[in-house]
Amino acid sequence: MRLGVLDIGSNTIHLLIADIHAGGRPIAATSERAVVRLMRYLGTDGAIASEGVTAILDAVREARRVLDAEAPDDFIATATSAIREAPNGPAVIAMVEEALGRPLRVLSGTQEADLTFLAARRWFGWSAGQLLMLDIGGGSLELAAGSEELPDISRSLPLGAGRMTVEFLPQDPPGEEAVGALRAHVRTALAPVVSEFATQLSPDHVVGSSKTIRSLARLAGDQHPGWAGSDRVTLSRSALGSWIPRLARLPADSRQILPGITADRTMQIVAGAVVLHETMDALGVTELEASPWALREGLLLRYIETVRD
Repeated sequence: MRLGVLDIGSNTIHLLIADIHAGGRPIAATSERAVVRLMRYLGTDGAIASEGVTAILDAVREARRVLDAEAPDDFIATATSAIREAPNGPAVIAMVEEALGRPLRVLSGTQEADLTFLAARRWFGWSAGQLLMLDIGGGSLELAAGSEELPDISRSLPLGAGRMTVEFLPQDPPGEEAVGALRAHVRTALAPVVSEFATQLSPDHVVGSSKTIRSLARLAGDQHPGWAGSDRVTLSRSALGSWIPRLARLPADSRQILPGITADRTMQIVAGAVVLHETMDALGVTELEASPWALREGLLLRYIETVRD
């Protein structure tokens, strides 16, 4: 069957339509993305301004048009941290549901982490052993660890690349003092989570998911020839750390000439790099591997299981 997944995230609104069947991998048929950067539209109280609501609804209506044209057998729509945490989130959700003609599933941070971990587990397989997963979205950082398909521990922190850019690195390019302040904030926010993850088994494999981490891996990582048209890309903490001062010195419009840095990531890539570097350092991670699958694939996989059951 063909299934659509609409992911209303903090940075992008992404529609993925894929062919799925029990026992098989999802095969993407259509992928449409609208960059909204919701963090730009948050007021001091966290509410989404009217311009942000308009941007969301415009993207949702376009996704609805694509869904009508493609006519998948079913589709699901989800929202993550920006809408989840906004004081006017319920009103925005009601407008989105009216535009879609379908209920919107608002995921908790833990659900995001669990579904992304499921996608990483399925991609890397049981041979990956004890898995540690890191995922940096626009609004939040998700972490999960375990040896099964569901993690033994999963946590979500408000350390997304877009959120940290707005709060700590609003100047372009940011100065060293601002980057240092962001580092200190990330370390403080991570401290309770680090102690929790210290109780877990040492990971056999560390995985980085999300567009931000994949972009950084293409910029500063190493590519290893793979099979079935999919190369492995690994990123070391030392290589990432060496790139942060260079990224921070460049204005945003110059960063997109770098390998892996797309136009929609130029503003928040410095914050994403700092959050990832501090997280790897706090957890004692020296290297991770970028995962091609993330939250949307996790949703597809969970749907396949539901239909099969």
